[in-house]
Parts: sequence; C-alpha cells; structure tokens
Amino acid sequence: MHYDVYGVGNALVDIQAQITDATLDTLRFAKGVMTLVDEKTQMRVLAEIDGSQITRCAGGSAANTVMGVADFGGKAAYAGKTAADTLGEFFLEDMRKMGVAIEVPPADGQTGTCVVLITDDAQRTMLTHLGVSATLGPDDIREDEIRKAKYVYIEGYLFTAADPKAAAMKAIDLAKKHGVKVAFTVSDPFLIHNFKDEFWRLIEGPVDLLFCNLEESRALTGMQDPIECAREIHRHAENVALTLGPNGSLLMHEGEAVPIEGVPVEAVDTTGAGDMYAAGLLYGITNGLTWKQSGHLASHAAARIVGQLGARLQRRFTAEEMQALLGT
Repeated sequence: MHYDVYGVGNALVDIQAQITDATLDTLRFAKGVMTLVDEKTQMRVLAEIDGSQITRCAGGSAANTVMGVADFGGKAAYAGKTAADTLGEFFLEDMRKMGVAIEVPPADGQTGTCVVLITDDAQRTMLTHLGVSATLGPDDIREDEIRKAKYVYIEGYLFTAADPKAAAMKAIDLAKKHGVKVAFTVSDPFLIHNFKDEFWRLIEGPVDLLFCNLEESRALTGMQDPIECAREIHRHAENVALTLGPNGSLLMHEGEAVPIEGVPVEAVDTTGAGDMYAAGLLYGITNGLTWKQSGHLASHAAARIVGQLGARLQRRFTAEEMQALLGT
C-alpha cells in the first residue's frame, strides 16, 4: 500500500470542553495558547471541567492532519506513541477505523492528552500532558513505510523533547533518501523562539513545503507584512503555505504568490483549523489538484472546522461539494 502522507507527531487524545471565561480564570492559564502540563495538573483541570460538555477524539497536530487527509479519501499513515491503556486503545482504534495505518508498538505508562478549553469567543486554550508520546524515538520510524509515501509531514511540537526530535530527523533523512517530499509545520510561535535556528536549517535544507500562520511567519522572519514574510521564507523553501485566519492564505509556489480567499464562517471553535488546512492542501497536491485548487479546498475545510466543535470534520465534503469547489 502506498501513502499520500506519512505523518510523524504526538499521539494525544483530545478532550474538548466548552467553558466560561470565569472557569478559565479559575484555572489560571493563558488564554488562546498551548501550555505543557504535568499529570497532576491535567487531573486538576479534568476535575474542574467535570460536568461540562465534552467530546474526545484521537488528536495531536499532525494526527489531525493525517486524519483529515483520510477524511478526503486519501491514503495515510502515522507514527505516534501511545500507551497500553484505555486511552491508547481508543486512539489506535479511532485512527484505524479511518483507514490510517499506525504500526508503532504501545509503551508502558500513560497515553498523552490534550485538554482543549473552548470559550464563548471560540478561542481555544490547550493544556497538553504528553505522557508516553514524548518517548517516540528513532526506532519507531520505519523506513519501509516512509519509502511508500509521497509526503512526510512533521509537526514542530516534536522538537520539545530529545527522542521525538530524533524521530523527526530520522523520518526527514529517510524521506530524502527515498525521494519523498517533506512538509513541516512550525506548530506554534513559542517553538520558533526556542528553536529558530534549527527550524531555519530545516527550511533552508530538506523541507519542501512549510506551513505557518502569520504570527509564526513574523517570528521567523522579523518582518510584518504577510507578503514580505512569505517571500522571505520562499527564498529558502520551495513551497510555503501561510495562513491568515479569516483573510484566507497565501501560497508560494515556483516563485509565484497564489492568494487563497478566506471563507466567511461564524467561529465556534478554532481548534485544528490549521491542521485541517494542511490536510486539504496535502490531499490536493498528492492527488492531482493544482496548488490553487488545493488551497481552495484547504480554505473551505479549515472554515468548516472553525464553524463546529472539535478538530475532526463532523460533516465530510460530498462529491458534489468537491466538484463545485474545484470547478470540475
């Protein structure tokens, strides 16, 4: 079996809860950002939101993207570490029922979780306990699987720990060895502040497609204007996908800027919008669509995610919707 995308990232069970600003104030976390927490803190948070409306699904940034590719009908595989516990079994079952291949053996310990606190303004505050996902290592990356992919997709969050970072670098090296393209998402502005030089070495070297949002592009380049940011990154990376929230996105491909329109939507939850955008783009460019068509699909997919709760499409695109979107 061949894959459109082979993802490498954290294996987390996403637990989404709608809460009030007052509850968030009680928990004392910075609104709208991702914070790494220990197991004790995560248990305190779960106790505080007990009784809230909660949904759960297999998550993690790259996992969301890989599941999105599968949702569009693409072929996908994933490398992420789960524990031999109930949440780990849930994660693997959730991925595999979508047709995603995941061959990494479970470990002893606890499966990682990401509690996503969604306030009335659709902002999401993420509290992540990595659990055994932080033990993903080079031995979990299989050369025979990577060589069957068109793209390897790496999330920047892997760089926060030594073993996952080594796994990411091995996946990149194997991709280059077998002529597989590499897509990389910088994941979060705080990562750029910590790993800016390393990220630039990747952008200038093996990365074929970089995903980032406006804040991340500004942190990378020190520039402010979106087009200037995109052009500066494109000087070093073959392809760039710069998302601009409600203002759409900007693709850089073969020296040309390809503007992609935003899709008006009433925001319910911004969780996973960037992940689904990446899914739409990666599915498109690995399945014969033009970059413009792929961006168009990605923009609509991200908008659909923003208009619902959770990072997984609750309503897939029908064949008729796809034809209308792509002008086919």
